[in-house]
Amino acid sequence: MADSIKPLTDEQRAVLNESLEWRRLNRVNEILQTWTPPQVIEKYYSIGQTGYDKFGCPLWISAQGPIDIRGIMQSTTKKELMRFMIYIMEKNALNMREKPERCSSQSICVVADMEHLSMWQMAYRPVSQIRNEMVSIYEANYPENLRRIFIINGEKSIETAPKLFTVIYNMMRPFMNQVTIDKICVYGFDKDEWQSALLKDIEADQLPAHYGGTMTDPATGDPKCPHKLNMGGEVPHSYYVSNSKPVPKEGMQSLEIGSGSKKNLEFEIGATNSVLRWEFMTEGGDIGFRIYHVAGSKQDIVEVVPVSRIESHLVMEEGEIICDYIGKYVVEFENSFSFFKSKKVYYNVELAVK
Repeated sequence: MADSIKPLTDEQRAVLNESLEWRRLNRVNEILQTWTPPQVIEKYYSIGQTGYDKFGCPLWISAQGPIDIRGIMQSTTKKELMRFMIYIMEKNALNMREKPERCSSQSICVVADMEHLSMWQMAYRPVSQIRNEMVSIYEANYPENLRRIFIINGEKSIETAPKLFTVIYNMMRPFMNQVTIDKICVYGFDKDEWQSALLKDIEADQLPAHYGGTMTDPATGDPKCPHKLNMGGEVPHSYYVSNSKPVPKEGMQSLEIGSGSKKNLEFEIGATNSVLRWEFMTEGGDIGFRIYHVAGSKQDIVEVVPVSRIESHLVMEEGEIICDYIGKYVVEFENSFSFFKSKKVYYNVELAVK
């Protein structure tokens, strides 16, 4: 057996190290224990595992059309929604590790239902950003995790109208490798055709009756199986954070960050396991946020919290890190992506010994 295991090439080792570093920076290994998805995402983002396919792969279904993605984005942040996607991937991986007798494969099977998908929803800029970033994250950190994805109701029923899914697919394609592309099966509105294709790979008792199987909700008989699968829906305005925009807390300091510029806060860490905590909000729009460590005499930069645009004009941003290194840590607010608009940042950043 040992003789059959091939050593990693330099390229494979580099890819693995990059993925491990991504997991460290984003605290992926502890996400299931330390993070809880926002209620609005759990209630209104359609996704759920209904069972397993005939190959022993967990079966996940998402009804993309009914998702009120604009409502969700008005109620939480892009960062939280992306973290939810990673949370689902890690939850699935844990399920496969804990149930080896049921999961005979390390891959998943996905059914994505595009019925009622709206260009008004999908053309929303934050959605396209999240979609493309998540495809890149998936390709880099969850390779070969997909056995098959069935995209159903993936084109317009009126031939003269634009094919919405085709537009979306062409936007995503540059971020996908050919191996992933080859695993995608697209079906239109011919229900008999896509149901037949699904049942070739999935036993009927693992598939909701709404999609051609025999599974129904045990309490109500609902063929969409809400006990397994959240079908989305319109987000009530009571969830919208615009109804309760953040206000500066007493004692917060402030920074004015001009268009195209950035400002840094430096902290000298004298002991490992010190905790760096922050909370901030902005006026005038989102802001770039980053934390890095300056290492050694060569002043090498070690990323600690990679740069991300934070929608802190909508909700107060809060977080903390454990400092693994002694020396200088830099908290950076940057507005380089804005050519004309300055931002005002209200913040509290504190250092504590754990």
